[in-house]
Amino acid sequence: MRRRPAAVALATALTLGLTAAPALATPGPPVSPSAAAALEAAKLPNFDPLTPSANPVELTSDPHDLGKVTYTYNGQTHTVRDYLNRAAQGFVVLDGSKIVDEWYAPGYSQDSLFQSWSMAKSYTADAIGVALGEGRIRSIDDTAGAYVPELANTAYGAVTIRNLLRMASGIAWNETVDDVPLHVGVSLGLYSTLQFAATRTKAVDQGTQFNYTSLNTAVLALVLQRATGQPYYRYLQDKIWGPGGMAATAYVGNDSHGDALGYCCIYATDRDFARMGKLMLDGGRGVVPASWVAQVGTPSGVSPSYGLGWWIDGTDGYYASGLGGQLIYVSTKYHVVIVKSTFLNPDEGETLPAFRAVAAEVARTR
Repeated sequence: MRRRPAAVALATALTLGLTAAPALATPGPPVSPSAAAALEAAKLPNFDPLTPSANPVELTSDPHDLGKVTYTYNGQTHTVRDYLNRAAQGFVVLDGSKIVDEWYAPGYSQDSLFQSWSMAKSYTADAIGVALGEGRIRSIDDTAGAYVPELANTAYGAVTIRNLLRMASGIAWNETVDDVPLHVGVSLGLYSTLQFAATRTKAVDQGTQFNYTSLNTAVLALVLQRATGQPYYRYLQDKIWGPGGMAATAYVGNDSHGDALGYCCIYATDRDFARMGKLMLDGGRGVVPASWVAQVGTPSGVSPSYGLGWWIDGTDGYYASGLGGQLIYVSTKYHVVIVKSTFLNPDEGETLPAFRAVAAEVARTR
């Protein structure tokens, strides 16, 4: 059930995730006994629900004190607990199906819904992989214009799905500057993501340069919708959220014209973010094609740090990353999944050293 904006200011605040509605994990909300129920009661505009799986992946508790783990960053030694106190709202560590550590800042709990920010890009990429496996998308070397004819005669029309996935579209874009009119404009209903994409111009030849561009993933979401004939959230529900065993209700942001954003704004529990990481670590479990999972953590040929919609941590693993330090970290080296939610932590560089140390400690003590 899609909701429309009740007011412009409310739409903007909620899409940006800066309101203190009880259900959302933003600064200082009161504790809610049921995050999903509270979010439903808030009558949020521009969100579609993802409902719990009929067969949720069971996670058992086997607590370890990983807060005492130490790591070095910028020449200084820190503990993980100190880092979490400074830079996190939620933290979940999985070893197989066991939760070996779980921590929340005051005011948050395992029921809190956290904003994914750009971690959603990795969900969109995996949904593209599923559609490819089903034959809905013929090839990731097809162009965006082949699926979205309104883009056929624009700069985006000739860009391949592959180059959208690996952030090598060649479209003129400065993420720091251009993301603001994209995000705010579509939230206010000034234009749709499709209309905004149609205005962009070419900067360089596609496939020649890595340039992180949120609009690329918005175009991928449009491609997905046209290829499958389903709304983005429904395809995500039917092909990943449900079959992947997610246990709680989540919400997916769309623009004011009803098209999915794709590049951000999934509100979910940290446990379900961890279940997504586990799905990938498990090779997709037949939900996401194993061949796709093998590709996402492999350098795409444009950047050694980016695959197909997922960031790469060298030989240690890969991760979905969101603004300010949200992370789903898949340690293929140690077979551990780590999730952290936060609110606009200005120093994101500390996360990977901390997570590598945590993964190594889990492996050492299992």
